[in-house]
Amino acid sequence: MSGKLHFDTLQVHAGRSKDQSNGPCVTPIYQTASFLFDDVSQAADIFALKRDGNTYTRLSNPTTETLERRIAALEGGTAGTAVASGNSSQFITFQQICRPGDHIVACKSLYGGTFNLLNQTFKQLGVDCTFVEGSPESFEKALRPDTKACYVETIGNSDFFVPDFDAISGICSKAGIPLIVDNTFGGGGYLFRPAEHGANVVTDSLTKWIGGHGTSIGGILTDAGNFDWGNGKFPQIDSPCESAHGLNFWRKYGDRAFAVMAKEIGVRDWGCCISPFNAFLILEGVETLSLRMQREMDNAMELAEWLEKIPKVESVNYPGLDRHPSHTTAEKYFRNGFGAVMSITLKGNREQTAGFVNRLQLISHLANVGDNRTLVIQPAATTHAQLDGEELHAAGISEGTLRLSVGIENIEDIKADIEQSLEKL
Repeated sequence: MSGKLHFDTLQVHAGRSKDQSNGPCVTPIYQTASFLFDDVSQAADIFALKRDGNTYTRLSNPTTETLERRIAALEGGTAGTAVASGNSSQFITFQQICRPGDHIVACKSLYGGTFNLLNQTFKQLGVDCTFVEGSPESFEKALRPDTKACYVETIGNSDFFVPDFDAISGICSKAGIPLIVDNTFGGGGYLFRPAEHGANVVTDSLTKWIGGHGTSIGGILTDAGNFDWGNGKFPQIDSPCESAHGLNFWRKYGDRAFAVMAKEIGVRDWGCCISPFNAFLILEGVETLSLRMQREMDNAMELAEWLEKIPKVESVNYPGLDRHPSHTTAEKYFRNGFGAVMSITLKGNREQTAGFVNRLQLISHLANVGDNRTLVIQPAATTHAQLDGEELHAAGISEGTLRLSVGIENIEDIKADIEQSLEKL
């Protein structure tokens, strides 16, 4: 077909390989550890990166490659590298960009696991991170000569802060460093496409809306293909790589260089590959991504407005509400809605809040978001438990805060479940 395909079409067809004759319609599961070679010459060329091909599923797999091409198309990038989890996509991204002695600037509004990765794990690897409030000015002020990247989330987990992407990407461009955006809450490009606003590398947890069914763990990084890795600040990408037969990734692969290096070096050496079976299940989920996410965002908007009127609810935190600090920014950047996650604070102490959760019958109590089911969790006791009081406050979380990830159920049934539990609060 000629012309640019719409998101809804890409989520079904992008990246699919068609066999020459009488092949399968659905991408098969290549459940194999390794692949046969035609001869010694072919094997040597594939290992030396002189030709494309599969050797071992830790490095590449046809099922996984279809998933990588599809998400890259949805995110508007040039290539993707799928990995074992969303956290792995962030780890591999930062690890490829930074070396001991380097520095990262990150927004304070981010997932607790990512905060721990940057604040503790990478510190042990010799990489420093400065956490800022999220304004463009705070990013610019925090830059240092050794800064190698800036990092934000599309919607901060869990205060739902929305950055000014255009302004921050402009600062990064001027400094000659990449902007990395975790687009997990952006639904793989359905709600927001960071690459269209200056992001250079996009990470996603495939576990969430992209997969959508709560069955499979996975992550992916997408190369936006719009950064000059040959600007002198990243010799690991633009110089002969001893770990890859002297290959210069930037010179050979151009706008796909980062994604290819992340796979050929990062995933190869750290081993955080996605299983072909999980890639298959996530591909099945991708096909209905826009349908599911639109229903969930519509439900979330109605639920947020309804909860604001409930006397036993102290506050509702959702970017779709006019009074939310990031509402204007969200209106500027987002399409189709404002996301499907919110937080609420009940008029009660920690024990009473826990009782509310325990009485819920339809809503599932578990640590995940982006599922077909409506989910609830108490972040201070679980997902953000590693943060101290000051860090919790900075993330917009109190001990009584509950995070709700809204599913595709009938909105009246979701309301009824909340109502029956609130009656006994």
